[in-house]
Amino acid sequence: MSLLVVGSVAYDGTETPFGKRDRVPGGSATFLSLSASFFTNPVHLIGIVGKDYAAEDIQRFEKRGIDLEGLQRDDSGDTFYYASKYSYDLNHRESLQTDLNVFERFDPVLTDVAKKANVVALGNIEPRLQLRVLDQVEKPKFVAMDTMNFWIEGWNEQLKETIARVDMLVVNDSEARELTGEHSLLKAAEVIFTMGPKHLVIKKGEHGALLLTDGELFSAPAYPIVDIFDPTGAGDAFLGGFLGWLSYTDNFSKDNMRRAVIFGSVMASFTVEEFGPERLDNLTNDEIQERYYEFQALSEIPDPQH
Repeated sequence: MSLLVVGSVAYDGTETPFGKRDRVPGGSATFLSLSASFFTNPVHLIGIVGKDYAAEDIQRFEKRGIDLEGLQRDDSGDTFYYASKYSYDLNHRESLQTDLNVFERFDPVLTDVAKKANVVALGNIEPRLQLRVLDQVEKPKFVAMDTMNFWIEGWNEQLKETIARVDMLVVNDSEARELTGEHSLLKAAEVIFTMGPKHLVIKKGEHGALLLTDGELFSAPAYPIVDIFDPTGAGDAFLGGFLGWLSYTDNFSKDNMRRAVIFGSVMASFTVEEFGPERLDNLTNDEIQERYYEFQALSEIPDPQH
């Protein structure tokens, strides 16, 4: 199985109560592809960077065996840059600076091998670009997409056109409510299912994630992290782990999707422990497996004694 990842490759300026860093590698495709690479191979990354994108940051992808044939380099400008500041509880983020730079001219052209990917991850980018990808892929077994409030508010028609063509939508709780006009997440899910997707993941930050599929609800807790340095990219790392597991197992059953939620939560929990993708640089498969079992134990209820 192979996984196609399309999204932004960026540099971030991030300030949290626990530190401040500038020009940290970021973007949806960065976290998605790195996270997924711990489970499946090959991962085909489609994105764009500018003349300032450093060789060591390219090497980060190469060390994980990620296929970069579809990563465009535009030497006419700089890489997409986004700066933000988090509140003390890390639940609220203030945008400080957004420079699209070469990303403004991004046209996702898939390589011949990427078109044949079995699993497709559409990162949080303009719906028009997501549709452009869907028009190029051949016969994927599973397509998932992420989105955000900005696209819900300003690109609603194109967004719904994209949603109608995917197997799974991934949103956070506020996005689910805004997309549907429903306050109850269960009612919001019902509305989203009428739009086309068969599966829905609602991310709830420090409160975990919900998976809704075939009329069933699965709730996964968030892992209790002692030191959270940077929440940036956690949602993308979640989706990377989720789809990476599905791609590796080639199993899209309800039970296996529940396992995928846990693996996604595992990858998100590691990502927040350092700035940007730095924690993923030294992460091991043994650590992933160990935390997976710890996640399972969080929700395990022993049988009553008779």
